[in-house]
Amino acid sequence: MQEINFTTQDILQKEFKEKRMGTAYDPTDVDSFLHLVIKDYEMFNREISQLRAENEQLSGKVDDLTRQVNARQSVQSNVETSTSQANNSVTNMDILKRLSNLERHVFGSQLDNGANNQKGQDTFSAGSQSGWND
Repeated sequence: MQEINFTTQDILQKEFKEKRMGTAYDPTDVDSFLHLVIKDYEMFNREISQLRAENEQLSGKVDDLTRQVNARQSVQSNVETSTSQANNSVTNMDILKRLSNLERHVFGSQLDNGANNQKGQDTFSAGSQSGWND
């Protein structure tokens, strides 16, 4: 930003010298013009102050929103990681269920016969102990 050459006081207190009587400017015209310039300077200073305050406020909001976005991204990353882990465990469970169903389908009759033979042997040995063989 460039430096300001004049303040409102510099403009207000500026004195112009007259060189010759017939070629000089009218002091009242110069003063009235300088008063208008001073009013403009004051308005510009107020506007600059207002814009600086607004800029600070908006910068604070940007910082807050940036922190919120970072926090949400962190939470979202954690959720995605948890979801991925949950999906893996569901997938493993599905694989185990499918494997169990496949074993029942392929080996089901053999497994059922083996279980029935075991029951028959248990019944027979229980009957021989009760004296059926006498």
